[in-house]
Amino acid sequence: MTVMKTSMRNFYAHKGRMALSAVAVLLSVAFVCGTLVFTDTMNTTFDKLFASTSSDVTVSAKGASDTGETTSDNGKPPVMPASVLGAVRKADGVKSAEGTVFSTSATVVDADKDSLSPTSGAPTIVGNWNGNDARTMEITDGAAPKGSDQVMVDADTADKHHLKLGDEIGVITAVGTHKAKISGIAAFQVTNPGAAIFYLDTKTAQEALVGESNVYTNVNVTAASGVSDAQLKKNVAAEIGAGYKVQTAKETADANRESVGGFLDVMKYAMLGFAGIAFLVGIFLIINTFSMLVAQRTREIGLMRAIGSSRKQVNRSVLAEALLLGVVGSLLGVGAGVGIAVGLMKLMSMTGMNLSTDDLTVAWTTPVVGMALGIVVTVLAAYLPARRAGKVSPMAALRDAGAPADAKAGAVRAVIGLLLTGAGGFGLYLASAADKAAEGSLWLGLGVVLSLIGFVVIGPLLAGVVVRVLGAIVLRAFGPVGRMAERNALRNPRRTGATGAALMIGLALVACLSVVGSSMVASATEELDKSVGTDFIIQSDGGQLMTPQAVQAIKSTPGLERVTEYKWTEADFTTPDGKTLDKTAITAADPTYATDLRVETVAGKLADAYRPDSMSVHEKFAEDHKITLGSKISVAFKNGSTARLTVRAITSSDAVIDQGAMYTSIATLKKYVPADKLPLDDLVFATAEDGQQDAAYTSLKSALHDYPQYTVRDQTDYKQELKDQIGQLLNLIYGLLALAIIVAVLGVVNTLALSVVERTREIGLMRAIGLSRRQLRRMIRMESVVIALFGALLGLGLGMGWGATAQQLLALQGLNVLEIPWPTIIGVFIGSAFVGLFAALIPAFRAGRMNVLNAIATD
Repeated sequence: MTVMKTSMRNFYAHKGRMALSAVAVLLSVAFVCGTLVFTDTMNTTFDKLFASTSSDVTVSAKGASDTGETTSDNGKPPVMPASVLGAVRKADGVKSAEGTVFSTSATVVDADKDSLSPTSGAPTIVGNWNGNDARTMEITDGAAPKGSDQVMVDADTADKHHLKLGDEIGVITAVGTHKAKISGIAAFQVTNPGAAIFYLDTKTAQEALVGESNVYTNVNVTAASGVSDAQLKKNVAAEIGAGYKVQTAKETADANRESVGGFLDVMKYAMLGFAGIAFLVGIFLIINTFSMLVAQRTREIGLMRAIGSSRKQVNRSVLAEALLLGVVGSLLGVGAGVGIAVGLMKLMSMTGMNLSTDDLTVAWTTPVVGMALGIVVTVLAAYLPARRAGKVSPMAALRDAGAPADAKAGAVRAVIGLLLTGAGGFGLYLASAADKAAEGSLWLGLGVVLSLIGFVVIGPLLAGVVVRVLGAIVLRAFGPVGRMAERNALRNPRRTGATGAALMIGLALVACLSVVGSSMVASATEELDKSVGTDFIIQSDGGQLMTPQAVQAIKSTPGLERVTEYKWTEADFTTPDGKTLDKTAITAADPTYATDLRVETVAGKLADAYRPDSMSVHEKFAEDHKITLGSKISVAFKNGSTARLTVRAITSSDAVIDQGAMYTSIATLKKYVPADKLPLDDLVFATAEDGQQDAAYTSLKSALHDYPQYTVRDQTDYKQELKDQIGQLLNLIYGLLALAIIVAVLGVVNTLALSVVERTREIGLMRAIGLSRRQLRRMIRMESVVIALFGALLGLGLGMGWGATAQQLLALQGLNVLEIPWPTIIGVFIGSAFVGLFAALIPAFRAGRMNVLNAIATD
C-alpha cells in the first residue's frame, strides 16, 4: 500500500510532466480503437445490407459470380431462359418465385451527359423493380416504373445529383443507350454504402441490359412455411437440373461479405500498422519521460533507500506510476477512438460511401484490446527507467540530482548498435543484389528492421557526432547562445538519441516511400516514352468495357491515321510439354498494336503473332513449357471453340507495360468465338495523322461526349494520371504517418519541458549573470531545432537507403530508374527545423517566466 501511495503522490506531483506522455498513449490507443470501431461498423453495415437483400434461395445463370455481380467480358450479364422461372415454381416448398434481371456494367448519365455513377468505387446497378427490392426500399416520391419511358432512382443518388421527378436520364450498355424519365424515388430501409441504384420495369430491363426478352439473370425464391433454405435449395436444384447456380440466403450473404471482406481487411491492417508505428514512437517518449523523472528524483530515491525502501519497492513505485499513466491514457484513448471512427465515417460519406452512425459498432473486444495495448506498452516502456531507479544507492542522497552515465553500458550499447546497423546494411546489400524479387523482399524486410533497430541503439553515439556537425553549421552563427544550445543537446546523448529516434522513424518511412514513388513514376514515364507509339489511349477509369457504339464513334473521328482495338479474354492452354493451364489470360488486338506498343522480342517478330492462327508467348512462359518458335499450343477459348495456334514470337518478360501478356489477333479470336460471345474492348488506341494531333484530340473528346464513362488521354495526360495516382496514395500514407510524427513532436516538447525543470537552478544562475529572457528562450529553441534536425537527418538518410534498395527490387520488374525526390527531401528537412521551433514554444516560454531567485534556490 505504501508503494501505491508513493506512486500516486509522485504521479499527481508530476501530472504536468506526465500529460504529454498520456497524450501519446491516448493517440496511439485512439487510432487502434478507431480503426476497429470503423471496420466493425462497415462490416455491420454490409452484413445488414446483404442479409436484407438476399432472398431465401437465389438461382443464377451459369457464369454468374457468387456475389451476384453480372459484369461479363461481352458487356452483357449472364442470363437464363424465362422457362427456368416456371420450373422453379414447381419445386416443392416454394411459396413464390420471381425473375429478375440486373447489371453492374451499365453507365447512367443525366440530361447533360454527366455520369451519375458513385465516385467512391461503389457499383452502379441497373435492374428491374421486383418484390425482393420492395422489401428493402420504400418509394418516398412518385411511383415504380411502368413502361419503357420510366425509371426509378434511389434517394441517395437523387439527393447527390439533385435529380427530381420528370428528369431524363440515359442508361448506356453494350446494347445501346436507353432514355427514360424519373417516375419515382426510393429510399433504402438499411444503410446504402454508396451504390447508385436504378430501376426499370422487367421488360424494359431485359431489352436495355441484355437486348432480348424472356431471359433473367436471377430467380428469387421464397420458402413456404416450415421449409428450410437448405431443403428449398435441394428441391429447386433437383427441379431445374444442372447448369445453374443455386444459393441459400446465407451463402449469398457470405459470398458478398467475402467480396468486401478483403478490402476491409487491407484497410484495417494497414491502419493498425500505422497505429503500431505511433506506439513505437510513443515508447521513446515514455522512456524519455521516466528516465528524466528518475534522474531528477535521484536524491529523493536515495533518501527512500536510506530510510529502508528496498530496490523492489522503488522499482514497483515507478512501474505503478507507469501503470497509472497507461490506464488514464488508454481510457481516454478508447473514448477518443470512437470519435475518430465517427470522423472517418463522416469522411467516407464525403467521398460518396454512406455510413450511418445508427450502425456504430463497438465490440467488447475493442476497449479491451485498446486498454491492454496501452497499459502493456506503457509499463514495458517504463521498465528500463524503473530498473535504473531500483539501482540508486542510499549514498545518492548526498549527491546532486542526476546520476552519472554508465560508461561501460554506453560502450556495450555502441558495439551492439554498430553490429545491428552493419547487419542491417548487409541485409539491404543482399536485397539489392538479389536475382528474384521474392528473395530480395525478405532481405529488404530484414535489412529495414535491423538497420532501424541499429540506428535506435546507436543513437547516443551518433548524437555526439551529428549534433556537433549540425551545431557548427546551424548554431555557431548565434554566438554564445548557440554554443550553449549545442552543449545542452550534447549533455545527455542518450536522451537526445531517443528523442531524435522518435522523429527518425516517421521521416524514414516518408523518405523511403517518396523515393519509391518517384522512381516508379520516372520508370513508367521512361517506359512510356520508349514503348508507346500511339498518340491517344481511350479507356474507362471505372473499369467498364468499351461499348461497340463508343468504338464506332472513335473510328469515325476525322484526323486519325489508325485505331487499334485491344481485348482481353481467358482460355485453357495445352502446351507442348503436355500441361493444361486453365483460365490463362490471352490478349487479342489488331495487328497495328505491334506498332502502338513496341514490345521487345527475344525471338521472332511481334507482327507475325497477328497472322492467322498465330500467337506470341513471353520468355518465362516459353522457358517453363519448352516452347520455341513454331511450337503449337492448343487454346480453348472461353465461350468458343479450340484452336491450334503457332507461336510466331517470344517477347521479353522484363517489359513494364503488358508484362507477361500473350498476344493473338482479333481476327483469330473471331474465328473461334461466336460474334455474340466476343469480349468487348478493354481499351482503344488511336494515332493521329501527321500534324493533326491537337485537332484529333479535340475531335475524339467531342466524339465521346455521349459516353462520359470513357476518358481520352494523350501521352502527357497518361503520365500525369500515373503521377497523380501515386501521389494520392503517398499523400494518404503521409497522412497516416502524421500520427507518428505528431507523437514524436510531443516527445520533443516533453523532453525540453523536463529538461528545463532539470536545469532550473542552472537557468537561474545564467539569468543572474546576465542572460536575458530572450536569449534563454532562443537557446531552448535552438536546442530543439538541432534535436529535430538530428532526427530528420538520420531518418531521411535511412529512408533514402531503404527506398534505393526497394527500387533495385522494382528494377527486376522493369522499373529501372532510381529518382531521389530532392525537393521533397529538402522540404522535409527544412520543415523539421520549424517542427523543432514549434515544439520549443511552450518550454521556452515557461523557462523565460522563471523567477531568478526562486530558480537559484531550487535544490
